[in-house]
Amino acid sequence: MKKEEEKILTLHPAGKKGVNILRRRYDVIAQTLLSIIEEHETITYQDANDLVIDRLEGKFDGKIPWYVVTIKLDLEARGIIERVPKTSPHQIRIKQSAIQ
Repeated sequence: MKKEEEKILTLHPAGKKGVNILRRRYDVIAQTLLSIIEEHETITYQDANDLVIDRLEGKFDGKIPWYVVTIKLDLEARGIIERVPKTSPHQIRIKQSAIQ
């Protein structure tokens, strides 16, 4: 019998229903996305998405852009990152209250 992999239910900042994704995939995308945001302090979502794709292409077994948007929304809902108000295209940053 195959052992079932651990999953995580993502959250959505607008309270919409989240999705179940594999914990190992969540961790890879979240760590990569957070390190990119930390390197740039503030970055457009599109630039962050492109950088995650560049770093993980060929090393990740899933559709990277789908995971990036899903996990970005989850990190927003958890108060770890935030959209920068009044930016177009929208920018994201680590939320100050999330920094220990």
